[in-house]
Amino acid sequence: MSILGLTHLDERVDVTGGRRLSPTVCFYIARIFLTWVALLFLAIGTIVVFAGVVDLMNRLGRREGVDFLVVLNFSMLKLPFILQEVSPFILLFASLGTFWRLVRKNELVVLRAAGVSVWQFLLPIVVSALAIGLLIITILNPIAAATYGRFQVAEEKILKNRTEALNLSNSGLWIRQPDLTEPAGGGYYILHASALDRDTSIFDELIVFRFDRTGRFEGRYDAGKATLTPDGWRLEKAWKNWPGEKPLLMDRLLIPSKLEFERLENSFAKAETISFWSLPSFIDQLQDAGFPARAHKLQWHRLLAMPALFAAMVLLAATTSLRPHRRGRVILLMLIGLGAGFLLYIASSIVFVLGLTSKIPIVLAAWTPAGVSLMLGIALLLHLEDG
Repeated sequence: MSILGLTHLDERVDVTGGRRLSPTVCFYIARIFLTWVALLFLAIGTIVVFAGVVDLMNRLGRREGVDFLVVLNFSMLKLPFILQEVSPFILLFASLGTFWRLVRKNELVVLRAAGVSVWQFLLPIVVSALAIGLLIITILNPIAAATYGRFQVAEEKILKNRTEALNLSNSGLWIRQPDLTEPAGGGYYILHASALDRDTSIFDELIVFRFDRTGRFEGRYDAGKATLTPDGWRLEKAWKNWPGEKPLLMDRLLIPSKLEFERLENSFAKAETISFWSLPSFIDQLQDAGFPARAHKLQWHRLLAMPALFAAMVLLAATTSLRPHRRGRVILLMLIGLGAGFLLYIASSIVFVLGLTSKIPIVLAAWTPAGVSLMLGIALLLHLEDG
């Protein structure tokens, strides 16, 4: 099928004075773009799996019980996450490939000669890019988060031989939570544990500091072992040390808490291992428990900005590809567009780090790359179209 015949161009004129594209032409352009996207996802996915298998075979090939299927499964766990991370470049390559094909077959020349504006021509591609962005953050991201989390656990056990209890940090684990036995705005606890055993869910050397609503220290509990249950913190053989009182050994002590062990454990993993759907409630729980949630907030806004970033990639590719050129200038300009995409990636990484280290606000760090790219692409296209 080709659009060289003008029979598929709508004779009606839009408000800008150009012809409207019929649904047939829109679907044709979108199909070319989506075909490029599918092929690039397949090609990059194959390369990632093959490279991962080769690398893991070299690292695990001599270990007992490790065969090809184990290595392949291990490599596949990281595949969705890598595809999510490289998806902006896939959209950039797909856009460049779509424009190159239409320019090479002079189909773009026919459209422009028929009075079709660049905005009409780009509409099906931009809409497709936005739809792909929504699919990635709502479907691929939850899969990538789950498999990448499993990959990290497997990496710790298989590659790094870490089977001992997890050391939370050099200073241990610190948690701040309200006293649920009092009304809102009452006292609160600050808990400290030296280590956590994932297999048994037991916290070692837990210390619980009790403060009243004014922040005045009231006393502390010291327990060698503690467990986080759905009802709260269960301390065994806990010493109650209150100022002016004789230390008291308590066989059992329950401190009510809404904190879930699974959420607590996940809080020490990377924000990328939490799915798009779980991030909002997870951020709320982290903040209620006194954990820093900046990385998770940044990841949430970064995912929300992904469709806009995809649209920006399409516009950047269009600025260097839509005008027909002789000889090798089309390829040269496409290489320039590709270089602009890589510069955008580097700038995004720098801005992301600045947001993570609190140098700039979270929303600014997450949305600046997509916003600046969109404005730059629109400005260049306006210049090319009307200049």
